[in-house]
Amino acid sequence: MMHNHLVRVAAISDLHYSKASQGALQPLFAEITEKADVLVLAGDLTDFGLAEEARILAKDITSSLRIPAVGVLGNHDLEAGEDKEIMAILRDAGVRMLDGDIYEVHGIGFAGIRGFCGGFGRGALGAWGEAVIKAFVHETINEALKLESALARLKSERRIAITHYAPIRETVEGEPLEIYPFLGSSRLEEPLTRFDVTAVFHGHAHKGTLEGKTSQGIPVYNVSLPLLQEQLPDRSPFRLLEVDTTPTIGDGAGIAERRRTDRRSHLPVSPNGS
Repeated sequence: MMHNHLVRVAAISDLHYSKASQGALQPLFAEITEKADVLVLAGDLTDFGLAEEARILAKDITSSLRIPAVGVLGNHDLEAGEDKEIMAILRDAGVRMLDGDIYEVHGIGFAGIRGFCGGFGRGALGAWGEAVIKAFVHETINEALKLESALARLKSERRIAITHYAPIRETVEGEPLEIYPFLGSSRLEEPLTRFDVTAVFHGHAHKGTLEGKTSQGIPVYNVSLPLLQEQLPDRSPFRLLEVDTTPTIGDGAGIAERRRTDRRSHLPVSPNGS
């Protein structure tokens, strides 16, 4: 009976679809359909933020993917100012695109934002000084507030956060230190603990680290396609997790047991999806 409550979540980001990408990921989407129950797309879905690129990706999705999909945009998707059209094209292809919105499926609630940068911990940029610096920091704060608001609206016991930028430093380690402030912000971590998030997926850091944890032990996964290809060359480049959606009873001991169960269930399943 427990097996019936295991939901397989596949996640990938940084597809960077270009005008020449037609068919590039069709086999991967087909494999994900066989091995997962839902697909997460964590931003940078296009290369130059062009609607034309999104149409090519949408065609591959509609031809090969047969499971629910949920996603957010990344910085590349905003490059050409066509982000609203990109969102509409992908929604028409069946992807639930989130920007401070929520999606609940198979007993899991998804909350998604793009996020923004600003740095981590003591190195985080503060909203002080020039107006342009304040505006920069306020963009990160606004994204964190959007995530907090979305998480608050979820009714599912299992909550997964999707961001493009990293919410912790650990999963960007491997990138040059000089660019850490531009890869994410610890301000994005603050809402995760407040709402007992089960797991987090992000991308953006192509040379980062595959997984880490928040200060409170919540698993965070960097699912950048280039990173997955480099670190796991003998496996298909997507993260596959099993999430136990068995309902719990009560708050105190039930939540503690759920957390223990979550830690066990957030592991890559075998390559054949078993």
